[in-house]
Amino acid sequence: MRRIRFIGATLVAVALTASACGGGDDDNTVGGGQSSDTTAARPTFAAGTTMANLQSKGKMIVGVKFDQPGLGQKNPVTNKIEGFDVEIAKQIALGIYGGKIEDIESKIEFREATTPNREVFLENNTVDMVVATYTINDARKQRIDFAGPYYIAGQDIMVKANDNSIRGVNDLAGKKTCSVRNSTPAANVKRVVPTADLTEFDQYSDCVQALRDGRVQSVTTDNSILLGFVAGAPTEFKIVGNKFTDEPYGIGVKRGDDAFRNYINDRLEAIYANGEWAKLFAATLGKLGIPTPTPPPVNRYTSAGAAPATTSGGGTATTIPGAGSGTATTTVTGGTATTSAGGTGSTTTAPSTTVASTTSTTRAS
Repeated sequence: MRRIRFIGATLVAVALTASACGGGDDDNTVGGGQSSDTTAARPTFAAGTTMANLQSKGKMIVGVKFDQPGLGQKNPVTNKIEGFDVEIAKQIALGIYGGKIEDIESKIEFREATTPNREVFLENNTVDMVVATYTINDARKQRIDFAGPYYIAGQDIMVKANDNSIRGVNDLAGKKTCSVRNSTPAANVKRVVPTADLTEFDQYSDCVQALRDGRVQSVTTDNSILLGFVAGAPTEFKIVGNKFTDEPYGIGVKRGDDAFRNYINDRLEAIYANGEWAKLFAATLGKLGIPTPTPPPVNRYTSAGAAPATTSGGGTATTIPGAGSGTATTTVTGGTATTSAGGTGSTTTAPSTTVASTTSTTRAS
């Protein structure tokens, strides 16, 4: 069984790599995206912002999925992490470090983020951001914040190719289905079809294996994820094709880091406008048969505020929206931190989070 699963993943990865790198007028592009001879200028960010800190470190850590063809998958041939989420992460990094897109991988460490550990990774600073088919919802906003959305998926169902007994979500009643623990799709099944016999794993690849060996009758998650698995085994699986939710994919950041969130939103809007987003989509998810959609507008919502933390001098933090593009300037005087944040935002007051170092920094909502 493991050999079959490996071969399927290999075929999808090789097909996506070949289609993204060869043929036609795009031979000088990376993943169908930015021309390799284009060099982005290295921008300057206000001291103390996440962007400035990442520039200083010279590398950022990004949480992505390793098992989702077309979105975030570790290529078993090259060991590189590939997919639409990965390309979006590269574009965000390019806006911080500048340079050429083919060199930006040296500035990123991709770390596997499974569905159950994404919030934890952001809260304990294991990663700097998460780009991992991460549905934006209110419950998650209590722990972390989101930039985006950068894509709207929808929940569907995958079954064996010869199974016609499941045609929609209501047909899951009384049947064994599989999704991922702590995921939005699993919560949707429990809410919409409480009589479904739901099995939950940490990764969707485990659900696919359970479907393959007959432990479950279906797998349910976002259609964009399922299409990748069907592409790897088109004679074995099929998608029901009856979407029953909208799933806005966002980029997870530490709660209250509005300057970083504004920067990412600005960067997303830039690649929407210059056509880069559409090229990246066509070179990844487009190869699985998904037509390139219009990118969704970003949601510059008001954050719930920085996660509770102690400060050396107490006081409050005030965010003042500015005219800049995703930058923030922070000054600390007498226990009060004032942050001028770029981009669109609103003025709020929340407990400050001060990092004891040469430069005092505050991440405020």
